[in-house]
Order: sequence, then C-alpha cells, then structure tokens
Amino acid sequence: MEVVGLNQQAKAPTPIPGRAWAIAAVTGAGAFMAMLDSTVANLAIEAIRDDLSSSLSIVQWVATGYLCALAVSLPANAWLGARLGYGRLWAGSLIVFLLASVSCALAPDAPALIAARLVQGLAGGLMVPAGQAVIGSTIDKGQLGRIFGTLGLVIALGPAVGPVLGGLLLDAVSWRWLFWLNVPIGVVALIAAIGLVPRGERDPQRSIDVTAYTLLAVGLPLFLFGASDMGDAGNGEAGPVALALGVLLTVAFLVITIYRRNPLIDLTLLKRRMFSTATLTTGLTGANMYGGLLLIPLYLQLIAGADSVTTGLWLLVMGLGSAFVLPVAGALTDRFGGGGVSLAGAILLLISTLPLAWPQVPSTVSLAMCLVARGVGVALAQMPAMTAAYTTAAADEMGDATTLVNIVQRVGGALGAVGVVVLVQQTGGTGRIGAHNVAFSALAIVSALTMVSAALLHRQSRHHPANAVEATD
Repeated sequence: MEVVGLNQQAKAPTPIPGRAWAIAAVTGAGAFMAMLDSTVANLAIEAIRDDLSSSLSIVQWVATGYLCALAVSLPANAWLGARLGYGRLWAGSLIVFLLASVSCALAPDAPALIAARLVQGLAGGLMVPAGQAVIGSTIDKGQLGRIFGTLGLVIALGPAVGPVLGGLLLDAVSWRWLFWLNVPIGVVALIAAIGLVPRGERDPQRSIDVTAYTLLAVGLPLFLFGASDMGDAGNGEAGPVALALGVLLTVAFLVITIYRRNPLIDLTLLKRRMFSTATLTTGLTGANMYGGLLLIPLYLQLIAGADSVTTGLWLLVMGLGSAFVLPVAGALTDRFGGGGVSLAGAILLLISTLPLAWPQVPSTVSLAMCLVARGVGVALAQMPAMTAAYTTAAADEMGDATTLVNIVQRVGGALGAVGVVVLVQQTGGTGRIGAHNVAFSALAIVSALTMVSAALLHRQSRHHPANAVEATD
C-alpha cells in the first residue's frame, strides 16, 4: 500500500490549501476544548466543593474520573472509527461532549457532576484521536507537520491561558461557566463541519474483540489512576495496587492481541521501524514533559523559594515558549522530516535539564533560560515525532495509529510523573534539594534516551524510500 512517507531530504513544502486548514481548525476545536476543560476544571475543585457542600475526597473525582474515563473509551477509537467513519465518530463524540458539558453546568450535586464528567471523559477519549485520524487521512502527509504545529499552538495555549481565564470566571461568575464555555465553541465547530469534514469510510465487517477491549479498558484507567495517585504523593495502598493491576491487565491485552486475527488495535503497525521508533519517542517525551510539569512547581516553590504567583508566571513562560515554537517545529518537520527536528528538541531538553540537577539553585536569569529552553525543547521533540508516526500510516490505518500513539503518550506521561515522585520520596523528600537533583538527573537520562530514539528515527527516515510505507508481515 502506497502513501506519502517521511521526508528524508530538505525540500520546499507544498502549499496547504484553505480547505485543509479549515478541516484542521474545526476538528482541532475538540482537542482545544478537552485540554482547556481539563485545565480549568482542576482549578475549580475547591469552589465546587464549597458550592455543592461536598468533601474533597468526593469532589476530586471531578478530575480523576475524567482522566480515567478518557482511558476507558480510547481503546475503542479504532473499532468505532472503522465502523462509523472517523468524521461521524468525531462529530458524535463532540455532540456527547457538549451535552455532558451542559449537564456539568447544571449539576445539582457532586454525584451528578461526577457522572457528567465521566460521560465528558468518555467522549473526549474518542473526540481527540478521531479528530487526528480525520486530519491524518484527508490531508497530504507532507503538510501534516505545519498542520499539527499550528494546531499544537492553539491547543497548548489552553494550559497557558486556562488558569487565567478560569480564575476570572470563578471570581466574576461561577464555576458552572467553566463548562458553559464549551457550548458556543462546540456549536460553532459542529456547524462549520457540515459539508467540510468528511464523514469517513465505513467498514461494517470490523468486529470488536470484547475480551481485549475489557482488558485494556480496565487496565489502562487503573494504570493511570495508580500513577496519578502516586504522583499526588499518595501514601496509601490504592495507588500501587491499581498501578500493578493496570500493568498486569495491559500486558494480558498485548499477549492475546498478538494472536488475534481481527485485533482490537492493529499492533502490526509496531513492526514498522519508523512508526515504532516515532511512537517510542513520543512516549519518552511525554514522560519528560509530565514528569517535569509535576517536579518543576515543587522545585520552584520548595527549593527556589518562589511564591505561588511567581511559580505560575514561570510555568506560563515555559508554556508560551512551547506554544509559539510549535508552528516553527511543524514547518521544519515538513521540510526536513520529524527525526532531525525531534533530535534537536531532545538535545535542548537535556541541556535545559542539567542545570536543575546541579546542587545549587540557578540564578534567576539562568532559571528563566532553562525553563524557556525546556518549553521549546518539548515542542521540538514531541510534535514532530507524532507527525512522523502518522506519516507512515495509510488512510485506513490512521485510527489504529492515532490510538496507539495516544496510549503511549498517556502511559509515558504517567510513568514520568510517578517516577519523579518516587525518586523524590525515596531520596529525602520534597524539602531537600538533593532529592530534586536526583529526579532531574532521571529526567536528563530520559532526555538522553529520547536523543537516541530521535537519532534512530532520523537515520531511518534518511534510508527509507520516499512516498512509501514500510512493509509489515
């Protein structure tokens, strides 16, 4: 099967037609809402607890339940996309997401809000990869870098502006408006999608492997919940037990899927060297990014002595550095291929992490340079690797490809977060600079591994014939 492959030589990228930009903007609106909603909802936990007269242990499931629900529906993305068509799946999941947002805004009590957030998470777990599949299967592969780079800028602004917007809404009106905000965005996206977003091809013969789905739909949320609980420095047994069960069930899924004639997710994509290397690179970058997002605020507040406002500004600077370089990373990916760009980002991640592993707190100028460089490094490392993975898949394989990449990104991020917490706890606690140095050293090692993976991806793309997909057995 022939599709456009990775660029192995520098060449002038082809112009992107307006229709392609429009499809990307409309389908990307769902990802923006999912990212923004996740960010601002976390800010409102205390306001929700107080307004609904509930306890923190219950209301925290507004955030945790959403995360777990995302992981429940994600494994079904490839099957549902094949049965319904990815355009239909995207539109349907967006409608459910909007209805769930309305239910969140109108929730009379905590259980109703949590139930609505679970439905919202189920829809979000399908909406984001389905939108990526629409883009990957309808837009020329040589244009994906610029498309995903520009979308990445918009989506990355969610975590950057979300806290500011959420704070304004919480102060001016109510936490309920954090969910009402989704309605006009989603309605405009649905109207704009009419006649624009292709509905996609249906494959009524595609069956679902119920056993495999059950294993992964239970195992992946357990894994993410366990990692989240341990990442929040939970000291109980629930986190480690959930994490272990999640790993066990996920391994069982992998074992039985390998021998299935009609698998839930086509794991043979991993036999393609470039796809597997690119996916590994996204997982390693996810571990670095989420591990850093958890560790850096602790470091700034407990070691560098920054207050919460200053810490927020530092994180905003890092986020904006990442957001605004994404379009540049996309253009470079289309011109030079994802491997080289990702390698440059991994090198920058390593360089920007090493000063934080030093037993002295960097100066303000050095700290600013490290955080900006780290934001830029994440942008250069992750998005081009994801794009490289998608360029190796044909249109009818895009659902399996987006599902696999999204799962690996989530697992990598969870491992990165729990890894830094365990290291800090085992080497002296959050108040000791030595413990933070050990954790940052671990992130530096992850950066070095990402360099190796990205270098291998760059080498593979250079020796791969243009416009061809690598054969699988």
